[in-house]
Amino acid sequence: MHRIERISEIEQFAVIGHPIAHTMSPFIHSRLFELNRQAAAYLVMDIPPEELEASLPRLRELNGFNITIPHKQAIIPHLDALDPKAAFFHSVNTVKNENGRLTGYTTDGAGFTRALEGADVPLTGRIAILGAGGVSRVMAFEALAASESPDITIAARPSSFSNAQALCGELEEVLRKEGRNGRIAAAELDALSGDFDLLVNGTPAGMYPRADACPVSAAVIARCAAVFDAVYNPDETLLLNQAKANGAKAVGGMAMLVGQAAAAQVIWHGAQFHAKDVDALCRDAVAEMERIFR
Repeated sequence: MHRIERISEIEQFAVIGHPIAHTMSPFIHSRLFELNRQAAAYLVMDIPPEELEASLPRLRELNGFNITIPHKQAIIPHLDALDPKAAFFHSVNTVKNENGRLTGYTTDGAGFTRALEGADVPLTGRIAILGAGGVSRVMAFEALAASESPDITIAARPSSFSNAQALCGELEEVLRKEGRNGRIAAAELDALSGDFDLLVNGTPAGMYPRADACPVSAAVIARCAAVFDAVYNPDETLLLNQAKANGAKAVGGMAMLVGQAAAAQVIWHGAQFHAKDVDALCRDAVAEMERIFR
C-alpha cells in the first residue's frame, strides 16, 4: 500500500443515502484514495428523502459524492448536468463538483463489467438476468452492448413481470435502431429453464439478513456455466454456493461494488488502478464486512 502524500488541501467526498449505517463506501474509497496517493476525506451522510433538498448547500461544498438508495433518481432535478449514460438510465450514483457545477454519472455498469472481466467471465452467449429493477436494467444494457447478436432473457416474479416485458421492449428497440439481430425474451422466475452461459442476479434475494433465500431453483443453477450475484452481503450467497458446487464460475457483488467505486474515482480524479490492487481491496473489503456483521 502506498503512503499518502499530501498533494493539495484535503478534498472532501461523501456517500449519501437512507438508511446508510453499514455502508462499505468509506472503507473502499479510503483505500482507493491511498492507492491513488490522494489526500481526501470521505464522509457518510444519512439524509432522509424529505431532507434531500435542504442538504444541497452542504453537498455543494463537497468535491464529489456517491449516492445510494433512495436518492439515485431524486437527486437528478437538483444537478446542473447529466452524463449521457446517467440520463439514459435515469439514475445517478456519482456526482462530480467542478467549480460549483454538479454533474451526475452512473458507474454501476462499469462496476459490473469490471467484476466479470476480473473473473474472466465473458458477457456473451445465452444470458439470463434475474429481476427488472434498476441494477438489472443496467446489467441488461451492458449485456446488450457486449454482443453483436445478444440472447437475453429477463426473468422476474409475477408481480414484476410487466416490468420485465417493458425492459425487453427497450432492449428490442435498441437492437432495431442499430440494425442488429438478437433474441430478447421475458420469463417468470419459476418458469425459467434451459442452458445459460451466464446467470445474473439483480434481485435482493439472498441478501443479509435473509441469507437463506435463493432467486432460482437448484435445477436452474445446475444448467449455468457462470453465475454473477450483485448481492455482496454475504460474500458467498446461497446462489453462488450452489453454482460453485456445480463447478460453475461464481462472481460475487463485492467485485462490482469496488469496481463502481474505482470508476467513480476515475471521474473525480482520472485515477488509475492496477487490477491486482483492486483484487486485494475486494478481499480486504469482504474481511471488513464480515468483521462488521459478525
